Amino acid sequence: MQIGVINSITNGGRCFEHVSQFGLHVCQLCSWDMAHCTREIAATVQREANMAGVRICAMWSGVPGPAEWNFAKGPVTLGLVPPEYRASRVAALKQWADFAAWIGAPAIITHCGFIPENMTDPEFRPVVAAIRDIATHCKKLGLEFWFETGQETPVVLLRTIEQVGTGNLGINLDPANLLMYGKGNPIDALDVFGTYVRNIHIKDGVCPTNGCDLGHEKPIGEGKVNFPLFMCRLKETGFDGDLIIEREISGDQQIKDIRHTIDYLRTLDPTIKG
Repeated sequence: MQIGVINSITNGGRCFEHVSQFGLHVCQLCSWDMAHCTREIAATVQREANMAGVRICAMWSGVPGPAEWNFAKGPVTLGLVPPEYRASRVAALKQWADFAAWIGAPAIITHCGFIPENMTDPEFRPVVAAIRDIATHCKKLGLEFWFETGQETPVVLLRTIEQVGTGNLGINLDPANLLMYGKGNPIDALDVFGTYVRNIHIKDGVCPTNGCDLGHEKPIGEGKVNFPLFMCRLKETGFDGDLIIEREISGDQQIKDIRHTIDYLRTLDPTIKG
């Protein structure tokens, strides 16, 4: 396993100082801005990553339109579930797949949204079809499509992967998100979909305390993830992928928290690579 960090596309693709300042050599590249999705920026990204000695393990791909991270508006704004945004978001994710291929990343990642729990919900099949369309495009490019956990229960995510059935699907497991959305326990979730886990977000958080708002993100070790047990269970599944630190704040405190997380992970397992 190797430690990395989320790294946003900035400065026309000259953006790897954020990774190098921590002495790290792997990142998930991230953007919500479709203006970044050009061959020119891809060429800059590839050149700058090579110069910095950074491997891009996946392209985290944002989509156009509204996004509200709560239980009130989230179901009608996030991912591929809202019908009015679905077509434009399918097109956007195909563009990000092209970009991922240009920069040599093996996969794209996104939030697919509040996928219906009930298979007989009239929106379940159209969401599955939309994901299949994107995943098929990825497959033609030699890429995988990874779901970031959050809005779905583990069994819904497993069911969706089975229903899409393209053979190139995986999971970017964010253990904090499962708790913050009240969707499951990340350790138990490995029993459900562990064979599909390809990448990890190292993030901590707590459960919701009301029915409208997500639980809060916390500094590593201060939430409910139970990272010592989570890491142990992860290794038992055979996982040997990347551990991507995500701290969704900004400024000096984010830098301090990322450094602390790197040290914390190494105390849990000294064999983890930096």
